[in-house]
Amino acid sequence: MVEEKAKEILKQEEIIRKKKKKNIALYTMYRCFSWDLLFYYAIIYLFLTIEKGLSPAQYMQFDAFYVLFKCGMQIPCTMLIGKIGKRNSLVIANFVLAMHLLVIIFSQSFIDLLLSQVFCAFAFVTKATCESDMLYDALEHNEKRGGIFSKLDGKAMSIYYYLDAISAVLSGFLFVVNAYIPMVICFTIAFISFLVSTKFEDIEVRKKVTIKEEMKSIRYAFRGIFRSKRLKSLLVFNGIFVAILRILQTLRNTILTEIGVEEQYFGVIFAILGIISGIATRNQGRIHSRFRNKTLAFLSIPTACSCLVIGLGLFFHLPIQIMYVIVTIGFIIQYIAKGPYYVLIKRYFNNFTTSQKRVKIATANNIMENAIAAILVFVASYVLEVAPIYDSVVMIGCLAVGGVVLWLDHMRGRVGLKMEEYSKKEIA
Repeated sequence: MVEEKAKEILKQEEIIRKKKKKNIALYTMYRCFSWDLLFYYAIIYLFLTIEKGLSPAQYMQFDAFYVLFKCGMQIPCTMLIGKIGKRNSLVIANFVLAMHLLVIIFSQSFIDLLLSQVFCAFAFVTKATCESDMLYDALEHNEKRGGIFSKLDGKAMSIYYYLDAISAVLSGFLFVVNAYIPMVICFTIAFISFLVSTKFEDIEVRKKVTIKEEMKSIRYAFRGIFRSKRLKSLLVFNGIFVAILRILQTLRNTILTEIGVEEQYFGVIFAILGIISGIATRNQGRIHSRFRNKTLAFLSIPTACSCLVIGLGLFFHLPIQIMYVIVTIGFIIQYIAKGPYYVLIKRYFNNFTTSQKRVKIATANNIMENAIAAILVFVASYVLEVAPIYDSVVMIGCLAVGGVVLWLDHMRGRVGLKMEEYSKKEIA
């Protein structure tokens, strides 16, 4: 009897080992196509402002509502993941993401576009909560786990940025031919990502829980998370910096239009920037090793300052040749920071955690990130609506620099310490 049980245990371990190996092998291919939308960001601003008739301020509101919806979706999505598992949730999320693109394509009003953002929010909240955890759960539990995760995830993301660069070039020129062509291609890739996600395997055995039990579990987990000064500091910082990145995403398009760049070249510009971001993402490990507990400052301060400098250039009406140089350098700085940041911040959140705690931390992070980002993006959209672009970029740049510097100063002694230097309540 004992021998049979031992054989059964070994058999189950071998099955789990094969599932983990399959997930690891599948993850890179899946992630490089599904980390974000291809054939989308280079032209979505043009698509919505030219084809659907939105103003720049309305476009930023469109983005702000998306962030707000993400905040509201977080608890329901976390409960769904707890109920049906990470793998099934991921499959549903990828399907809904593809459907959201169809809503945008066929939209006839701003209300239709807001509905698409509800779908998009559900999809990306679910993906953000459990997607990278599919890889983390498949890795061996040892001290090298964080480094291996960053290496594999960084590799996948860098490939994504290269693909994004190619798609950006093509989408810019395809947009001039027909505005709907890039959106249809984007939908096709999103649907393929949905099909690939069905190949993942569930690794953990889930216990059946009621909604009441899941809410209680989330409440207790949040209580533990918010006792940690380290995590609270990271949560707020991430919300501020993600908001800055989202605002800059809109401002980049508006700035290019303002300095007279033609539509077909938007894709080429964002393609080059995507390649730069891909190279930087591939080297995120070196950035972390070089700057250690100053990594977040290294990534965030130059990004915020670049916005302010570009704004000052516009405000003082510098010659167009000088503005081309300033804008180019500023955009490069922003993209160098963008790629590595998204990999490294997940590494910092995942440090000193277990699988279940990581889901709760991801939930808390998404709520905080989206609540802070929604408020700041709405503020930025209001500024953009009531003030000229020259004044708007300067004001937003000043707020970005001030917010980043003040919060980094607050984080001293709370983040970036060695494990033994933290008290038990500081480790989630």
